[in-house]
Amino acid sequence: MTRVWQWNRPVTVREVLLDLQTERDIAYTTVMTVLDKLYRKGWLRRDQVGRAYRYEPVSSREAYTAALMNDAWGTSDNPAAALVHFFGLMSPEQREALRDALRVAALFPAPTDPAPADPGPAPAGTEADTAGEPDTAAETRPDTGGHSGAHSGGPGGADSGGLSTPP
Repeated sequence: MTRVWQWNRPVTVREVLLDLQTERDIAYTTVMTVLDKLYRKGWLRRDQVGRAYRYEPVSSREAYTAALMNDAWGTSDNPAAALVHFFGLMSPEQREALRDALRVAALFPAPTDPAPADPGPAPAGTEADTAGEPDTAAETRPDTGGHSGAHSGGPGGADSGGLSTPP
C-alpha cells in the first residue's frame, strides 16, 4: 500500500516493481500477486489498460490507519482501559495532535451524535476559524505519514514486503 500511495496516481505492476527494485531484488510475479490480493481484499481498485492493470488506493493512508486503529480497539474487552494505555504510550507531540483532532471533531459531530450546545470558539487554523479561505494545506503537504509494524486483521492482511501495510 505504501508504494501505491506514494505515486499519487494509478500505477502498474511494472512501475511498483521498478520502484521496489531500487532497494532489493523482487520478482514481477510477487508484486503482481500482492497487488491482486490487495485488490481482492478491497484496498485497491484497478482498471485494465491494454494488457496491464492500473491500481489505485480505495482510501487514503489516514483512513487506512484509522481503520487499523479501530480494528485494534475493537478487540479489547475493556476499550476504555485500552485507550488509557494507548495514551500512555504517546509522545507529547502525539498528545497535542490528539487534542487538536478532538477539538476539530467537536466542531463536526458525526451525523448520529447530538450537536454540541456551544462548542465555543474554533481552534486557530480550523475551517471554522478561517471561514471563506481556501484550504491549501492538504494540497501542499507531502505524504510523509507513517505506521510501523505488521497488520494481520481486516483488509490488507499481513505485511507483504512493504506493499500491504503503511510504513
